[in-house]
Amino acid sequence: MESAKEQSCFACEMRPDRVFCDLPVEALQAFDAIKSTTVVPRGATLFAEGKQPRGIYVLCEGRAKLSVCGDSRKRLMLRVAGPGEVLGLSACMSGKPHEVTAEMVDTSQVAFVRRKDLLHFLRDHRVACLQVVHLLSQDLHQAYDRVRSIGLSRARRPHLLHAAGHASAHSN
Repeated sequence: MESAKEQSCFACEMRPDRVFCDLPVEALQAFDAIKSTTVVPRGATLFAEGKQPRGIYVLCEGRAKLSVCGDSRKRLMLRVAGPGEVLGLSACMSGKPHEVTAEMVDTSQVAFVRRKDLLHFLRDHRVACLQVVHLLSQDLHQAYDRVRSIGLSRARRPHLLHAAGHASAHSN
């Protein structure tokens, strides 16, 4: 990973469209002071499932693939995160190991904030704290939706197979 020219969040043209980046002036100045920006090459791992979090990552540019490892040691891709997304937030806030692995799809610019600095920042900036609550809530609802769609699609299959078997038994 190479260090990028420190760009202020104020200079970012995409800032108004990004949930965590569009903070009031005082909070954004404080955030600028605690972040470090890095260029991360394609294929690099930002963080790995099961490892302790060091902090959060904000994708300034580029994309990251989020995946989990199954029982058979095969990787299952959950989704691709894009610019403006905050990665590692849940693990960082809970202090528990990462639930997913984040691997760069593109060479990307990423802002990193150490856990200790983030916790102080959130204590001092209530509006940022509320943004974090909003982001964590969004993540939870997306997870519920994924589980619901997987669970319901699996629940329908046996029913369809049973109905198909029942129909073919009556046609004989």
